Amino acid sequence: MAVRLRMAVHGVRNNRILHLVAVNQRQRRNAKPIELLGVYNPRLEPGEDTKTIEWSVQRIKYWLKVGATPSKTVTRLLQMVRGLPFLVRTCWR
Repeated sequence: MAVRLRMAVHGVRNNRILHLVAVNQRQRRNAKPIELLGVYNPRLEPGEDTKTIEWSVQRIKYWLKVGATPSKTVTRLLQMVRGLPFLVRTCWR
């Protein structure tokens, strides 16, 4: 089974929340994931000045080591983190 790390969209229009998930690459975008790896809320609450991403670094490293392929968006997010760039492969279609 080919596993891909990608973002799944949840929430109502104009109030989206993105989940970083490990999912079979042949399934649709919002299909039931194998594992939820993190949550990204792109909206800024009043008084906040930065967007936050909450994720499990250990589980992301595990999936990358067993051969999961990150999407372009996930690759870009992971390269911003100091501890993960050596694991991120840039192979996608």
